Amino acid sequence: MNGLVRRFRGLPLRSRLALLVATAVAVAVAAVAAACWFVTKVQLEQQLDDSLRSSKVDETYLTSLYAYCKGATLMPPRPFAGAYTVQLVDSQGIVCIGPVKTSELPVSDSDIAVAKGEQRYTLHSSTAANGTQMRVYTYELRPAGPGVQTAQIAVSIARPLSEIDDPLSTLAWVLLLVSGIGVVGAGAAGLWVARSGLRPVDELTEAVEHVARTEDLTVRIPVEGEDEIARLSRSFNSMTASLATSRDRQAQLIADAGHELRTPLTSLRTNIELLVRSDETGRAIPPDDRRALMASVKAQMTELAALIGDLQELSRPDAAQPGPLQVVALHDVTRTALQRARLRGPDLTITEDLAPWYVRAEPAALERAVVNVLDNAVKFSPPRGTVEVVLHRGELTVRDHGPGIPAEELPHVFERFWRSPSARQLPGSGLGLSIVARTVQQAGGEITLRPAAGGAGTEASIRLPGAPQPPPEL
Repeated sequence: MNGLVRRFRGLPLRSRLALLVATAVAVAVAAVAAACWFVTKVQLEQQLDDSLRSSKVDETYLTSLYAYCKGATLMPPRPFAGAYTVQLVDSQGIVCIGPVKTSELPVSDSDIAVAKGEQRYTLHSSTAANGTQMRVYTYELRPAGPGVQTAQIAVSIARPLSEIDDPLSTLAWVLLLVSGIGVVGAGAAGLWVARSGLRPVDELTEAVEHVARTEDLTVRIPVEGEDEIARLSRSFNSMTASLATSRDRQAQLIADAGHELRTPLTSLRTNIELLVRSDETGRAIPPDDRRALMASVKAQMTELAALIGDLQELSRPDAAQPGPLQVVALHDVTRTALQRARLRGPDLTITEDLAPWYVRAEPAALERAVVNVLDNAVKFSPPRGTVEVVLHRGELTVRDHGPGIPAEELPHVFERFWRSPSARQLPGSGLGLSIVARTVQQAGGEITLRPAAGGAGTEASIRLPGAPQPPPEL
């Protein structure tokens, strides 16, 4: 049994479907054919029994036959008309059959019981002396006639069972033939249906093999209908589109990272080569130039480290959380970020108005996002300028008084490595705001940049869902 199951599972899917359809149809056809045959058999037997019960023999003929059998008369009765076998049975089980060429039927106990008057009639099957299967109907009769004593006898009337066996045999062959044709047709239809139904699966298989062989993610499967195969095709198309987008992003990230890394690495290499050449040639660099050169190297190293950190942050999937979400006091995070911002812009005036607000976020990622927003405000603020920071009912706004961002550039500020043409001479990688946007979105909030109202500058707004009071778990 296990071997058959393993062999069945080893067949192609369309072959298994065709075999299952043929098997199901075969079982259904066999059940219907068997039911038809048995119902027909019961009906024919019932008709034969009704025919025997309704074909009582004329009593005059029976009286003559009884008298002839007992020797009361030498004149045999005329032959009984019809395809019946007629014989008499007395209470002793003695059989009396006419002179016609008929085969004697064996006498059963029920026949004798009818002859004794213990029951009115009996119906049963029997085998005649010549081996013919017969259906026998026996009923009680009390004949009387000249020179014949009254006696209890029973009349047995029989007809051959071949009258129903032959039609049943013919019906069985017809049903077998029709069932065979039906099963073969069902198998062929099942194979056709399996091939037609699995054609999209074949196309999907070919598409997957093509993608695995060529890494071509532009392959799409035509979608027809709303069934499961159509859903599978749509899922495959969505998957390949997502993979293509992910690969394009990865390639773009690598290209942009290489472009951004090239500038600090080239500058750093140039400065280090100047220092090495000075040591090799013995020509000392003036102290002021050497200090400026070392400061440049340090700044470039800092910029390179920041760029690598940003790249590591962006290398994680967009849907992945940087860490477990916690209840964070946004006002405390902003206050900590302000301390760092004041160190980076000591000549700036940074005002704050922070109302308590608690959110669910990853603390380190949220602080980094706020620091990036404040760094942008510090970087673009004019000397001795002012930066205004306000946190009110979950909205953190950071407003600077710098040159602002042109309206045509606002849609690009959250793109990776995008930098305004006017800011390319300033330090930075163009990744800060994209990291801020992703962090805020992961916390369920939104960030916008817009021109500041009532003057020059830019206003960054971060909205995060939360509450002014800490939840009970705090």
